[in-house]
Amino acid sequence: MTGAPHEECTMKTVKDYIRTIPDFPHEGIMFRDVTTLFADPRGLRLAIDQLLHPYAGVQVDKIVGLEARGFILGGAIAHQLGKGFVPIRKQGKLPGKTLSQAYTLEYGEAVMEIHEDAIEAGEKVLVVDDLLATGGTAVAGLKLLERLGADVIGCAFVIDLPDLGGRRVLEGLDMPVHCLCSYEGV
Repeated sequence: MTGAPHEECTMKTVKDYIRTIPDFPHEGIMFRDVTTLFADPRGLRLAIDQLLHPYAGVQVDKIVGLEARGFILGGAIAHQLGKGFVPIRKQGKLPGKTLSQAYTLEYGEAVMEIHEDAIEAGEKVLVVDDLLATGGTAVAGLKLLERLGADVIGCAFVIDLPDLGGRRVLEGLDMPVHCLCSYEGV
């Protein structure tokens, strides 16, 4: 008696949905492109579920997304939890009164901003972004949230680039860090 052919069932990981584009934006950079993760409904659901997993049962008042892909992830997480979403944006992009925080980039400086009234003192917030590299953007965001009196319960990222040291920087600030996958190199 013969049955139906056996198909091997393999579960995809978040990393399976991320494509790598060599030499973008500069030669020698291996760009980790999460747009392929976002475009696949199973991949996006998997990422959101896994980003939320460590915070099951933890009180969260607001989700904070770092520009720009953190908006996509943060919005989806806020929706899933039934919580508000707060963007931290590049300078000059928010219409209301803002607080600003300068930070260092690989080749210069940038400024991040948050609305002055985005977070109430004592609110528990989760910071979300797609990629943790040097940690500069995340630290700038944390400084803004600290100035508003937020209680940051952690930072969640899809990708960690451990060779660039961002996780060590955040953990050195006693910040819990959750990453779904990592890639060696830059």
